[in-house]
Amino acid sequence: MSIEVEERKLNPAVALPTLDESAPREPHRQFALKHEDCFVVADSYGDIRGSGDGLFRDDTRVLSRFRLFIGGRMPSLLGASLSQDNILFTANLTNLATVGPDGSETLPGVVHIERTRFIWHDRMYERVTFTNYSAREVSLPVRFDFDADFRDMFEVRGTTRSRRGRAHDALVGESGVTFCYEGLDNVARQSVIAFSMRPDQIHPHHAEFLILVGRHNRKALYLEVGQNEEIPSSDRFRAAAARARFAMRSKRRQGATVFSSGRVFNDWLTRTRADIALLTTDLETGPYPYAGIPWFSTAFGRDGVISALQMLWLNPELARGVLAFLARYQSTETSVFDDAEPGKIMHETRKGEMAILRELPFGRYYGGVDTTPLYVYLAWSYADRTGDDEFVDRMWDSLCAAIGWMEEVGARNRDGFVTYSRAADTGLFNQGWKDSADAIFHADGKIPRGPIALVEVQGYVFAAYQGMAVLAAKRGDAAKAAHWSTMAEKIRSAVEARFWMPDRNFYALAIDGEGRQCAVRASNAGHLLYVGLPSAERATSIAEQLLSGHLHSGWGVRTLADDEIPFNPMSYHNGSIWPHDTAICAAGLARYQERTSVVKLMSSMFEAAVRFNMRLPELFCGFTRAIGDAPIAYPVACLPQAWSAGSAFMMLQACLGIRIDGWKREINVERPRLPIGIDNIVIRHLAVGEAKVDLNFQRVGDRVVCYLGERHEGLVPLVVRS
Repeated sequence: MSIEVEERKLNPAVALPTLDESAPREPHRQFALKHEDCFVVADSYGDIRGSGDGLFRDDTRVLSRFRLFIGGRMPSLLGASLSQDNILFTANLTNLATVGPDGSETLPGVVHIERTRFIWHDRMYERVTFTNYSAREVSLPVRFDFDADFRDMFEVRGTTRSRRGRAHDALVGESGVTFCYEGLDNVARQSVIAFSMRPDQIHPHHAEFLILVGRHNRKALYLEVGQNEEIPSSDRFRAAAARARFAMRSKRRQGATVFSSGRVFNDWLTRTRADIALLTTDLETGPYPYAGIPWFSTAFGRDGVISALQMLWLNPELARGVLAFLARYQSTETSVFDDAEPGKIMHETRKGEMAILRELPFGRYYGGVDTTPLYVYLAWSYADRTGDDEFVDRMWDSLCAAIGWMEEVGARNRDGFVTYSRAADTGLFNQGWKDSADAIFHADGKIPRGPIALVEVQGYVFAAYQGMAVLAAKRGDAAKAAHWSTMAEKIRSAVEARFWMPDRNFYALAIDGEGRQCAVRASNAGHLLYVGLPSAERATSIAEQLLSGHLHSGWGVRTLADDEIPFNPMSYHNGSIWPHDTAICAAGLARYQERTSVVKLMSSMFEAAVRFNMRLPELFCGFTRAIGDAPIAYPVACLPQAWSAGSAFMMLQACLGIRIDGWKREINVERPRLPIGIDNIVIRHLAVGEAKVDLNFQRVGDRVVCYLGERHEGLVPLVVRS
């Protein structure tokens, strides 16, 4: 999911565009803040320049330009950072040589300028502090440029509209400016920029101040951007910041926490956990991890399910929230425009003007072929992790409707495969996780005809049938349990017979509408290992090739082998590296006892994260790693991205070999391994039923031992198999 594929989602004939002003600049050097459905993306200076950045509220950009100038020039950048909890962004700047209105000169580098910013309840708060280190008073001409274009997120991503609503003239007040826009959806949207000081000059798109700062003194200017006018002040800034930090602290404390003997490794896990907390939005149905900033800061079905699966062993409440939300919006009708059918689980939801007007189908869109089986699989996995039969009982009708949709689609072909073919031209051309228009192809690079059966989707379907069989048996319904067990084995046999490429000892990427294999080696086959579909012999072959130089770049698993015709390490899906994809492959390798390979993959991901300032982006380029090189960023990747952040914990679980049996209320650990360079790890406050315990892993010689530490509540059996 990226800006560059959006045009191709709407029109698959559109070629891969080059970067333009609609794309953000160097996302790994940009900084994002978020609270609920409001977020801001700005550069290291704290500036918003009006390309892919901005302040967004409900999928609308409400601040498209916001820049600070000192003496008519950009200040000099000293550094920028996010606080460890992801609440505060701070840019440290200093002045260049300036001349005041009275002709007085200020030498460069004598004034420290600190911009501190956060988001709280649909409002951006900022404090700009000027500290004078010179021997005399300085007079600083300070100017803020600003604008609000009220562009829909899809416009920011590059979609062209034939007409827009009415933008009113900016209203200029004594200490602020109000921008108003009346959309074609008859919704009035407003953005107010207010300052704590009265500007010396204020105009519709800029405000000017003459800031006098005594020697070795400081002065602070406060500003706010929100829907309504407020008077910014130090007290308001501090109070809102305290509430924001307290709320984030509560989110980060949900579930178990992980600590290790490695300081840098801990930094990665801390940042990763903070990113997941940042992206998690508290909806009426419970917590939901939004996909990623900036392009996908909303509830996505597939992304939410996979993020919940990654965090399930540590925080089951995330899975519960995802399941409850998706069940509420499960389709009950057929809609060509929305790609909806009864029982199908939602792919994406949006709140912007274009979605409300149905200029695009993404208001509530169901064009994801894998979301429904993944939803069922998550429900089974949650029940297995927690033993929460009461919740499953409440979900049962929804799960039966979802599995009913899968069976209905499977009945349309002799193999029972769940396939896709978009219902309307406005929908997604490809509907698996690799959803760009050129992601599914034959060995010669030609685009196949639908309906398409993706290999990993059939694995999810297999797992969903298996899970439903277990749940039905626990409910005492032997007939349904037997039926779904039979369906699972039917899918397994069909996948082994139809997708296997004997000449390449690998599974094909897909089968097209004519029954032909898309005979290419892609990372999708690794997802079959995750659900345990392949035989042991075939799993060994897949594992060997996933770790070979063709698929493993040295930083992670490529989406496509480098000897396939369409391979391009700079592409979105055809040779790049997606951390969540690598993590799923690693979890699959662990399922087949390839623990050494898991440690290798986790080491690669950790080393990549270090070079990305402790944050794994949505994806990065698939160039082969060389000594001394750093991974190469993909230019318009989301950062942070929920399932990229969650990858760290999915790989860690795969290394440690942990499985929690919620029904038996016990912890199972099988052949544990520790990441390279880590001698011990402790999982604190791990919930097992009503009990909470600490679980310790310690390297002893060439072995890893596991034992229970402090028991906070109750007793839990620990079963360790070496």
